[in-house]
Amino acid sequence: MKPPGFLIRRALALVSAAAVLFAAGTQVLPQPASDPATDIVKLAGTIRPVVAKNGMVTSQNAIATRIGVEILEKGGNAVDAAVAVGFALAVTHPRAGNLGGGGFFVIWLAEKQQAVALDFREAAPALIDAKSFLDENGKPDMAKVQRTGLGVGVPGSVSGLATALEKYSSGKFTLAELIAPAIKLAREGVPVESDLAASLNRFQGTLLRWPSSAKIFAKDGKILQSGLLVQGDLANTLETIAKNGPHAFYRGEIASMIARAVREAGGVMTVEDLAKYKTEILEVVRGSYRGYDVLSMPPPSSGGALLVQLLNILEGYELKDGPNAPRTLHLMVEAMKRAYADRAEFFGDPAFVNVPLDRLTSKEYAARIRDSIKQGYATPSSQIRAGVTPKKEGENTTHFSILDKDGNAVAATVTLNLNFGLGLVAEGTGVLLNNELDDFALAPGVPNAFGLIGGAANAPGPGKKPLSSMSPTILLKDGKVFLVTGTPGGSTIITTVLRVVSGVIDHKLDIAQAVLLPRIHHQWMPDEVRAERVIERVMPPEQWIAFETYGHKVNFFNFNIGAANSILVTPEGITGVSDPRYLGTLAAGH
Repeated sequence: MKPPGFLIRRALALVSAAAVLFAAGTQVLPQPASDPATDIVKLAGTIRPVVAKNGMVTSQNAIATRIGVEILEKGGNAVDAAVAVGFALAVTHPRAGNLGGGGFFVIWLAEKQQAVALDFREAAPALIDAKSFLDENGKPDMAKVQRTGLGVGVPGSVSGLATALEKYSSGKFTLAELIAPAIKLAREGVPVESDLAASLNRFQGTLLRWPSSAKIFAKDGKILQSGLLVQGDLANTLETIAKNGPHAFYRGEIASMIARAVREAGGVMTVEDLAKYKTEILEVVRGSYRGYDVLSMPPPSSGGALLVQLLNILEGYELKDGPNAPRTLHLMVEAMKRAYADRAEFFGDPAFVNVPLDRLTSKEYAARIRDSIKQGYATPSSQIRAGVTPKKEGENTTHFSILDKDGNAVAATVTLNLNFGLGLVAEGTGVLLNNELDDFALAPGVPNAFGLIGGAANAPGPGKKPLSSMSPTILLKDGKVFLVTGTPGGSTIITTVLRVVSGVIDHKLDIAQAVLLPRIHHQWMPDEVRAERVIERVMPPEQWIAFETYGHKVNFFNFNIGAANSILVTPEGITGVSDPRYLGTLAAGH
């Protein structure tokens, strides 16, 4: 038995290798020495999916992926592996993996032919109301929600992971056994390399402004860029949860330290807020696309419903020109505009507002939307409003996908909102806290950190969960898993998942080719297409000129969008790829 430190160093060494190897069902990608991202155009001809017979784990961190594969190899199911990966990411991928944030699971249980959604989204403390984030003049104060404790939602991740294990596990592992790898990693340290080094460097200002965070992520006042990241307090917190169960996080000493840290940073969270937290088990949003069943996340995420709406719209068109053809991109963009207009108007926490899901996800509604789309030119966003009728005038998150030998699957997306969330570690706990309440609409028409506009349906309020775009998604064919996918990326999450789904179904791409498609996004407001700049190198110049002649304004991003870690089942076997846009990703099977 190799010591844990050896396994950690070995995993990171593999990820850093300047070669593409596919041995024993493992993906090792060529990685550059520095952030922000890989060149997906150069990788496009070299990346192939990992192929495995018995199961697959794809995530944004190599160490976490290997932990998940070990659970599958020991007879665990996809849910067991997801719980172990979720706790491991809190240690190895602190920019997004977390105990102090929240997220969603979409789960497929093959034997029961049952789909469930777990909502462990962060919730607003009881003292938050519609005026909490306004200044003395009644205008939104973005600093309050993004840079103080007022923006911290009650964390849901610990509850969500424990609930998944309690309800849907194989029964072969205890919570303590699945947390054990994360405890070792926190206690012994993880190498500050790859994405961890790059993200610490890039977001050091977020962390160094809090003394409790600087003690962990810096040395002698300088952010860590080498050596080991040791998180002793986090290890203690994990051990307490392993020994006493999830209630130990929400009551008692840990809860007191979290609530105290939030209040000292200007927030209003209390121990009572933490004690009241509960994971919700929901019905998935269902749809269909060209003979495939779509299972995705319901509100308080807008992701599943908007994905189904977008697919319904596109289903009415033949998309045979290729994934990057001007007409294909034009139709996608026009569908996106209309869907995001609906998002701004109708979506919020379903415990407080009535979201008309049946209408928004119906084929009839999609047909009405198609009637409003002009195939020859772009409709200005100023002429689009929710409900189709034109006006008269006028990161951070992480996703992992898991499939086991019995056909059970988990699509999991978890978040702290911005990279490292608020950046504040609750003193004595090792827990990084989120700033998720930024996802509320602070006032009608005012964009959040991702530029998304919302309305009264997503206004702040006591106990409310802010609207999300996270879209963990599973597709079935004839009752069996076909695709497991999702991504981080804020407002671009839904459109990135759309691109992957369309790639494998409309264009018959393998999962690596679909994940490597250049990302393109429109969210109604602002009226611009957001695109990865690499699309200019993928498309011939005359094709890009043809796309622009539709009248679209394009804003090119010099950084990559999303990390769509995905699994596709093919006649050759279970295939997977972890998105190579970012450092340290890994897909592995057995």
